[in-house]
Amino acid sequence: MLPQILGLGLREFKAIAQEGFSGMAEVLEFLASLPNPEAIIALRPTEALQAQLSLLLEKNRTGGLTPDEEKRWQHYQYLEHIVRMAKARAFLKLKDSQTP
Repeated sequence: MLPQILGLGLREFKAIAQEGFSGMAEVLEFLASLPNPEAIIALRPTEALQAQLSLLLEKNRTGGLTPDEEKRWQHYQYLEHIVRMAKARAFLKLKDSQTP
């Protein structure tokens, strides 16, 4: 089920083709590959994605976002939610595997 959900999200992000936010599609591709729990826990945004997010945060704080930027921010929040859920499940899976 998770690969289908991630596949749909990946298709949506690719269809939108947000310049500078290719890191989002890479994260979805990574999760769709069903990596091991350790790899999921180690997942971090790329420097390029982090820079884009920092710019959006600063712009939102100082002057507000354009409708396009607001859409990008909403997409990032959606992706962050998926990653947090994946990491929570990965932690549980690791914990369960270490319990005798």
